Amino acid sequence: MLAALVGNPNCGKTTLFNQLTGSNQHVGNFPGVTVEHKFGEVTGHKNWRVVDLPGIYSLRAYSGEEVIARNFILDNNPDVIINIADATNIERNLYLTLQLIEMGKPMVLALNMMDELLGNHGSVDVEKLSRRLGIPVVPITAAKNDGVEELMTLTAETAMNKQKPKKNDICKAGPVHRCIHTVSHVVEDHGERLGVPSRFAATRAIEKDREITERLALSENELELIEHAVLEMERESGLDRHAALADMRYRYIEAVCNETVVKAKESKERLRSERIDKLLTNKYLAIPVFVGIMAFIFWMTFSVIGQRLSDLLAMGIDAITAAADAALTAYGLNPTVQSLVIDGVFAGVGSVLSFLPIILVLFFFLAILEDTGYMSRVAFVMDKLLRKIGLSGRSFVPMLIGFGCSVPAIMATRTLSSERDRKMTLMLVPFMSCSAKIPIYAMFTAAFFPGKGALVMTCLYLGGMLVAIIAAKLLSLTAFTGKPVPFVMELPNYRMPSAKSVLLLMWEKAWDFIRRAFTVIFVATIVIWFLQHFDARLNVVGDQSSESLLACIGMWIAPVFAPLGFGDWRIATSLVTGIMAKEAVISSMGVLLHVGTDALAAAISGLFTIPSALGFLSFCLLYTPCVAAISTMKRELNSGFKTLLVVMSQCCVAWLVSYAVYLLAGVII
Repeated sequence: MLAALVGNPNCGKTTLFNQLTGSNQHVGNFPGVTVEHKFGEVTGHKNWRVVDLPGIYSLRAYSGEEVIARNFILDNNPDVIINIADATNIERNLYLTLQLIEMGKPMVLALNMMDELLGNHGSVDVEKLSRRLGIPVVPITAAKNDGVEELMTLTAETAMNKQKPKKNDICKAGPVHRCIHTVSHVVEDHGERLGVPSRFAATRAIEKDREITERLALSENELELIEHAVLEMERESGLDRHAALADMRYRYIEAVCNETVVKAKESKERLRSERIDKLLTNKYLAIPVFVGIMAFIFWMTFSVIGQRLSDLLAMGIDAITAAADAALTAYGLNPTVQSLVIDGVFAGVGSVLSFLPIILVLFFFLAILEDTGYMSRVAFVMDKLLRKIGLSGRSFVPMLIGFGCSVPAIMATRTLSSERDRKMTLMLVPFMSCSAKIPIYAMFTAAFFPGKGALVMTCLYLGGMLVAIIAAKLLSLTAFTGKPVPFVMELPNYRMPSAKSVLLLMWEKAWDFIRRAFTVIFVATIVIWFLQHFDARLNVVGDQSSESLLACIGMWIAPVFAPLGFGDWRIATSLVTGIMAKEAVISSMGVLLHVGTDALAAAISGLFTIPSALGFLSFCLLYTPCVAAISTMKRELNSGFKTLLVVMSQCCVAWLVSYAVYLLAGVII
């Protein structure tokens, strides 16, 4: 038996899912946390499974989450729907409830957060509400596990008895009623074939739901009849089709709530949130406050806690590597195999693992912001600015995370409402300057711009943002035409972050990072080591040999960079290794130039002029992200070909910008 959890964002679906299954799914106070459906076995109820679907406001299919939720119900035909609603805001939540009732599936309404409603002197006549809606209703408080067992018992009874919602015409007269009645007759046979009630098929057809209309396979004559009925309804009601249906539903909801609900007084949490929002969403102060908060987080992550922990972990990894090297030397292992183990596995994977504390600390702070409800405010504040370049406010969060690391930033695009916005944002994230590029900036600043590090870093970070803005505008006019989806977001009350939720998110990111370190990055490290140590005839060569396969690749692609002022094969080779990890650009230059870290700046200054150095920095800022980010991008796009197109386009943009910077700097300097 399968139960589907459906409800608005922030109504407590994932909390209920965890209570039912004992699962440790991440629970966030930010719409879009659940962007894929998650299955779990129900504790104490044998042969029962429950699926947590994305939080949605309606079945109109504006966003990817709405499409996922609706199509899952239609295609997988769950035995029962558990519609979870926020009892403190019943009117808004019941809009989705009425649409789900139209689908004609066995269904139970779970009124969550009843403790908050009762605590603020509100109440619900559960039995009367159940009669008016025609479905069972159960009051619960999922966070405290109150009423959850009763909910599951009633859900099982509803599913076993195949108890569908009682027929309840929520609009008994008027132009909307006549339109729905007319269209229902037109689509009735098609709805039976599809396995959906005629009323659901009718409302979808009236709203011009393209996917459902295609599934119904309506003829041209039928479509014309429907359109004629809709135009007549719009003429009589004075409302367009969407507003007319929404007005019908909300009129019924208002009538039901007037009979069954005693509204709670404004809660202390709401009053407190409004006072805080006077500062955090203020027209003039919101962005400066946000910048200050993020500056503090990045400072704590990359300069204080995260960096220090990363340095300690790096020291531990170095000690383990040295011990392993000594043990293998004492054992007398073949030098080539020993080099593979030490220089390939330990050095390669170890250098990546050393960044784990930074990832954990960054997500610790971001989880706190998310759990408190502040991230919703950020998206709200940034929406107006981003909409001018074809994106919505939600796109800002992944782009912000991209300043730390592109991998979690690309993963964060899952929270975006539409496929268009998600793909656009995913393509822009790599233009944000991640922390792995800082060693490159620092080395070249020391070599060419001593004493001007802050200016160089500021220009690079702002330059990446400027390129992203231009790219977004071009994409919105070409490959991703159209407007961003309507930006609907609830601003939840500020709440104290849950320690369990924060720790679960940190563990989730840590495990994902570790898994990638020992899969994709591990393989990439082995490949780079192989290319460095063998020639075209598979003879072993030294790390610094110009006869290695890696050097051959560098010499082959070096002419591509000649117009940019850095056509030396060693520079090209370092850029190739930078695909594995951006930090490898500097370490590869040290190996290929036969110098240590102290003398590297002087050696680099002999390969570049100031214009070509600026071009090189611009290229490193914008060209393809590391292999881990590419792997994550492939998983999110679910296409190797599309990922290749994105990577190649980023390299082309990097080349063009680098060339322009090189020419401009040559004229000015």
